[in-house]
Amino acid sequence: MRLLLHVCCGPCAAGTLDHHRAAASDVVGFFYNPNIHPFMEYRSRLAGVRDLAAARHLPIREDLWFDPEQWFEAVRGGPEERCRRCLALRLGRAAEEALAAGADAFATTLAVSPWQDHAAIEEEGASAGDAAGVVFVYEDLRHLYADSRRVARELALYRQRYCGCLISEWERHRDQR
Repeated sequence: MRLLLHVCCGPCAAGTLDHHRAAASDVVGFFYNPNIHPFMEYRSRLAGVRDLAAARHLPIREDLWFDPEQWFEAVRGGPEERCRRCLALRLGRAAEEALAAGADAFATTLAVSPWQDHAAIEEEGASAGDAAGVVFVYEDLRHLYADSRRVARELALYRQRYCGCLISEWERHRDQR
């Protein structure tokens, strides 16, 4: 099976890559994350993904669309709607890329994070897969989270401290004084 793996960042991919390689004969990474702000953070995470791809021999495809105004417009709404719309946007694009890459299925490294809404990942991924005509493979990989942090340290990958968007960064730091 050929699997397209949506990669949100180097650390999450580092912790899940072996798992996906054990389940699929061919894994190709895909970076598409217009949610990451500010732009220098986006560049740091992209560099981390490229570093992981080089270290672990992961072919990587990239969609480098980055337009904060369009992204904010696409995800407008409260916290629950914003995150779900962001997942739908990214997983929808990953499903399209899986089809274009000739993949049998697609998955996302977001499934390793204890901070993500896993029900939304599963639902939006399935919906995106149905729309594109490709299978979405969801597995709760939170048990691999500690491994992702360890491997990221071993590979000296860039490690972030918030989900990606400016709002999630603000939420992480708002109560610190």
